[in-house]
Amino acid sequence: MTDDRMSPAAAGLPDPHWTLTQTNWVGLNHAYGPATDAPRMLGALLDTDQTVRTKALAYVHGILHHQNTIYEATVPTALYLAAILADPRTTLPVDKNRRDAPGCMRAELLAWIGSVADEVTDEIDAASRLHGFPLDSYPPAAAIRQTRPQLFAAAFAYVHDADRHVSEAAIAACIPLLDDAELLPHRATLVPLLREVLGTSKRWQHRERAINALDAWGEDSFGLEGQRNPDQAKAPDRSS
Repeated sequence: MTDDRMSPAAAGLPDPHWTLTQTNWVGLNHAYGPATDAPRMLGALLDTDQTVRTKALAYVHGILHHQNTIYEATVPTALYLAAILADPRTTLPVDKNRRDAPGCMRAELLAWIGSVADEVTDEIDAASRLHGFPLDSYPPAAAIRQTRPQLFAAAFAYVHDADRHVSEAAIAACIPLLDDAELLPHRATLVPLLREVLGTSKRWQHRERAINALDAWGEDSFGLEGQRNPDQAKAPDRSS
Protein backbone atom coordinates (compact mmCIF):
# COMPACT_ATOMS: atom_id res chain seq x y z
CA MET A 1 0.00 0.00 0.00
CA THR A 2 1.28 3.47 -0.90
CA ASP A 3 0.43 7.07 -0.12
CA ASP A 4 -2.26 8.04 -2.63
CA ARG A 5 -0.80 11.48 -3.31
CA MET A 6 1.88 10.27 -5.70
CA SER A 7 2.54 6.71 -6.75
CA PRO A 8 5.90 5.84 -8.37
CA ALA A 9 4.18 5.34 -11.72
CA ALA A 10 2.47 8.74 -11.50
CA ALA A 11 5.85 10.37 -10.90
CA GLY A 12 7.32 8.53 -13.89
CA LEU A 13 9.53 6.40 -11.65
CA PRO A 14 10.30 2.70 -12.10
CA ASP A 15 8.76 0.32 -9.58
CA PRO A 16 11.10 0.23 -6.56
CA HIS A 17 11.11 -3.58 -6.44
CA TRP A 18 12.13 -3.62 -10.10
CA THR A 19 14.96 -1.18 -9.36
CA LEU A 20 16.26 -3.38 -6.55
CA THR A 21 16.05 -6.65 -8.44
CA GLN A 22 16.76 -5.70 -12.04
CA THR A 23 19.53 -3.11 -11.68
CA ASN A 24 22.99 -4.50 -12.40
CA TRP A 25 24.37 -3.35 -9.06
CA VAL A 26 27.53 -5.46 -9.47
CA GLY A 27 28.42 -3.35 -12.50
CA LEU A 28 27.96 -0.07 -10.63
CA ASN A 29 30.37 1.50 -8.19
CA HIS A 30 29.80 3.33 -4.93
CA ALA A 31 32.36 4.84 -2.55
CA TYR A 32 34.06 1.50 -1.85
CA GLY A 33 33.76 -0.46 -5.09
CA PRO A 34 31.00 -2.55 -6.70
CA ALA A 35 27.58 -1.90 -5.17
CA THR A 36 26.80 -5.56 -4.53
CA ASP A 37 25.43 -4.76 -1.08
CA ALA A 38 23.11 -1.99 -2.27
CA PRO A 39 19.91 -4.04 -2.83
CA ARG A 40 20.01 -5.50 0.68
CA MET A 41 20.78 -2.19 2.36
CA LEU A 42 18.24 -0.21 0.37
CA GLY A 43 15.57 -2.76 1.17
CA ALA A 44 16.45 -2.39 4.85
CA LEU A 45 15.28 1.23 4.79
CA LEU A 46 11.75 -0.16 5.17
CA ASP A 47 12.58 -2.69 7.87
CA THR A 48 10.37 -2.85 10.96
CA ASP A 49 13.42 -2.64 13.23
CA GLN A 50 14.48 0.96 13.88
CA THR A 51 18.13 0.00 14.36
CA VAL A 52 18.16 -1.73 10.99
CA ARG A 53 16.54 1.30 9.32
CA THR A 54 19.05 3.63 10.91
CA LYS A 55 22.03 1.57 9.71
CA ALA A 56 20.55 1.45 6.21
CA LEU A 57 20.15 5.22 6.20
CA ALA A 58 23.76 5.66 7.31
CA TYR A 59 24.78 3.42 4.40
CA VAL A 60 22.81 5.53 1.93
CA HIS A 61 24.53 8.68 3.16
CA GLY A 62 28.01 7.29 3.75
CA ILE A 63 28.43 4.81 0.91
CA LEU A 64 26.09 5.78 -1.92
CA HIS A 65 26.59 9.55 -1.55
CA HIS A 66 29.85 9.67 0.40
CA GLN A 67 31.02 13.25 0.99
CA ASN A 68 28.33 14.49 -1.41
CA THR A 69 29.81 12.53 -4.32
CA ILE A 70 27.63 11.12 -7.08
CA TYR A 71 28.62 7.59 -8.01
CA GLU A 72 27.25 5.22 -10.63
CA ALA A 73 25.14 3.53 -7.94
CA THR A 74 23.77 6.90 -6.78
CA VAL A 75 21.54 7.10 -9.85
CA PRO A 76 19.35 4.01 -9.31
CA THR A 77 19.43 4.78 -5.59
CA ALA A 78 17.84 8.17 -6.21
CA LEU A 79 15.13 6.55 -8.33
CA TYR A 80 14.50 3.94 -5.64
CA LEU A 81 14.33 6.43 -2.77
CA ALA A 82 11.97 8.69 -4.69
CA ALA A 83 9.76 5.70 -5.48
CA ILE A 84 9.47 4.52 -1.87
CA LEU A 85 8.49 7.94 -0.52
CA ALA A 86 4.87 6.88 -0.96
CA ASP A 87 5.36 3.81 1.24
CA PRO A 88 3.76 4.39 4.67
CA ARG A 89 6.79 2.75 6.30
CA THR A 90 8.82 5.85 5.45
CA THR A 91 6.88 7.67 8.18
CA LEU A 92 8.64 5.49 10.76
CA PRO A 93 11.40 7.10 12.87
CA VAL A 94 15.16 6.56 12.77
CA ASP A 95 17.72 7.08 15.52
CA LYS A 96 19.04 10.64 15.82
CA ASN A 97 21.98 12.40 17.37
CA ARG A 98 22.15 16.08 18.19
CA ARG A 99 23.56 17.04 14.78
CA ASP A 100 20.99 15.14 12.72
CA ALA A 101 18.15 16.89 10.97
CA PRO A 102 14.79 16.21 12.63
CA GLY A 103 12.07 14.06 11.14
CA CYS A 104 11.07 10.55 10.12
CA MET A 105 12.60 8.40 7.40
CA ARG A 106 10.57 10.20 4.71
CA ALA A 107 12.11 13.53 5.71
CA GLU A 108 15.57 11.93 5.65
CA LEU A 109 15.04 10.48 2.16
CA LEU A 110 13.84 13.83 0.85
CA ALA A 111 16.91 15.51 2.35
CA TRP A 112 19.13 12.94 0.62
CA ILE A 113 17.43 13.58 -2.73
CA GLY A 114 17.97 17.29 -2.20
CA SER A 115 21.63 16.73 -1.39
CA VAL A 116 22.14 14.77 -4.61
CA ALA A 117 20.31 17.45 -6.60
CA ASP A 118 22.59 20.09 -5.06
CA GLU A 119 25.53 18.48 -6.84
CA VAL A 120 24.09 18.95 -10.35
CA THR A 121 22.77 22.51 -10.23
CA ASP A 122 23.50 25.10 -12.90
CA GLU A 123 25.90 26.79 -10.47
CA ILE A 124 27.88 23.57 -10.00
CA ASP A 125 27.87 22.97 -13.74
CA ALA A 126 29.18 26.47 -14.45
CA ALA A 127 31.99 26.04 -11.91
CA SER A 128 32.86 22.63 -13.33
CA ARG A 129 32.97 24.02 -16.86
CA LEU A 130 35.50 26.65 -15.78
CA HIS A 131 37.82 23.75 -14.89
CA GLY A 132 37.09 21.90 -18.13
CA PHE A 133 34.79 19.29 -16.62
CA PRO A 134 31.15 19.98 -17.51
CA LEU A 135 28.71 17.80 -15.59
CA ASP A 136 27.47 16.20 -18.79
CA SER A 137 30.93 14.71 -19.29
CA TYR A 138 30.45 12.64 -16.10
CA PRO A 139 27.76 10.02 -16.84
CA PRO A 140 26.40 9.66 -13.25
CA ALA A 141 25.93 13.43 -12.93
CA ALA A 142 24.36 13.61 -16.39
CA ALA A 143 21.99 10.79 -15.45
CA ILE A 144 20.89 12.54 -12.25
CA ARG A 145 20.23 15.70 -14.25
CA GLN A 146 18.01 13.71 -16.59
CA THR A 147 15.98 12.31 -13.69
CA ARG A 148 15.20 15.70 -12.14
CA PRO A 149 11.60 15.87 -13.46
CA GLN A 150 10.80 12.49 -11.86
CA LEU A 151 12.54 13.37 -8.60
CA PHE A 152 10.73 16.69 -8.48
CA ALA A 153 7.32 15.08 -9.01
CA ALA A 154 8.00 12.67 -6.16
CA ALA A 155 9.26 15.37 -3.79
CA PHE A 156 6.63 17.98 -4.65
CA ALA A 157 3.89 15.58 -3.53
CA TYR A 158 4.99 16.26 0.06
CA VAL A 159 5.46 20.05 0.15
CA HIS A 160 2.10 20.38 1.93
CA ASP A 161 2.59 17.38 4.21
CA ALA A 162 1.02 17.59 7.65
CA ASP A 163 4.39 16.65 9.16
CA ARG A 164 6.31 19.93 9.19
CA HIS A 165 9.68 18.15 9.00
CA VAL A 166 8.57 16.32 5.85
CA SER A 167 7.13 19.42 4.18
CA GLU A 168 10.29 21.43 4.86
CA ALA A 169 12.51 18.64 3.55
CA ALA A 170 10.35 18.34 0.44
CA ILE A 171 10.46 22.07 -0.29
CA ALA A 172 14.23 22.16 0.25
CA ALA A 173 14.68 19.18 -2.09
CA CYS A 174 12.64 20.87 -4.80
CA ILE A 175 14.82 23.99 -4.90
CA PRO A 176 17.89 22.54 -6.69
CA LEU A 177 15.71 20.28 -8.86
CA LEU A 178 14.06 23.39 -10.32
CA ASP A 179 17.26 24.27 -12.20
CA ASP A 180 16.01 21.82 -14.83
CA ALA A 181 14.77 23.82 -17.84
CA GLU A 182 11.59 21.75 -18.01
CA LEU A 183 10.77 22.60 -14.40
CA LEU A 184 11.47 26.35 -14.34
CA PRO A 185 7.75 27.30 -14.51
CA HIS A 186 7.23 25.51 -11.18
CA ARG A 187 9.37 28.07 -9.36
CA ALA A 188 6.40 30.42 -9.13
CA THR A 189 4.43 27.69 -7.37
CA LEU A 190 7.20 27.17 -4.84
CA VAL A 191 7.79 30.84 -3.99
CA PRO A 192 4.96 31.15 -1.42
CA LEU A 193 6.13 27.94 0.25
CA LEU A 194 9.67 29.30 0.48
CA ARG A 195 8.38 32.37 2.28
CA GLU A 196 5.69 30.83 4.46
CA VAL A 197 7.13 27.41 5.33
CA LEU A 198 10.86 27.16 4.73
CA GLY A 199 11.42 30.83 5.56
CA THR A 200 9.78 30.40 8.96
CA SER A 201 11.47 27.11 9.85
CA LYS A 202 13.02 26.59 13.27
CA ARG A 203 16.14 25.43 11.41
CA TRP A 204 18.41 28.28 10.35
CA GLN A 205 19.66 26.13 7.47
CA HIS A 206 16.16 26.05 5.96
CA ARG A 207 15.55 29.76 6.54
CA GLU A 208 18.81 30.67 4.86
CA ARG A 209 18.08 28.29 1.98
CA ALA A 210 14.72 30.00 1.42
CA ILE A 211 16.37 33.43 1.32
CA ASN A 212 19.11 32.28 -1.04
CA ALA A 213 16.62 30.66 -3.42
CA LEU A 214 14.31 33.66 -3.47
CA ASP A 215 17.23 36.00 -4.12
CA ALA A 216 18.60 33.76 -6.90
CA TRP A 217 15.18 33.60 -8.54
CA GLY A 218 14.74 37.37 -8.45
CA GLU A 219 12.02 37.19 -5.80
CA ASP A 220 11.54 39.32 -2.71
CA SER A 221 12.98 37.84 0.49
CA PHE A 222 12.27 40.94 2.58
CA GLY A 223 11.24 40.20 6.15
CA LEU A 224 12.73 36.70 6.36
CA GLU A 225 15.19 36.07 9.16
CA GLY A 226 18.67 35.12 7.98
CA GLN A 227 21.24 32.66 9.26
CA ARG A 228 21.47 32.02 12.98
CA ASN A 229 24.05 29.27 13.22
CA PRO A 230 24.24 28.33 16.91
CA ASP A 231 27.86 27.22 16.51
CA GLN A 232 28.80 30.65 15.15
CA ALA A 233 26.76 32.36 17.85
CA LYS A 234 28.82 30.61 20.53
CA ALA A 235 32.13 31.60 18.99
CA PRO A 236 34.06 34.18 21.05
CA ASP A 237 34.28 37.74 19.72
CA ARG A 238 37.89 38.32 18.67
CA SER A 239 37.34 41.67 16.97
CA SER A 240 38.60 43.74 19.91
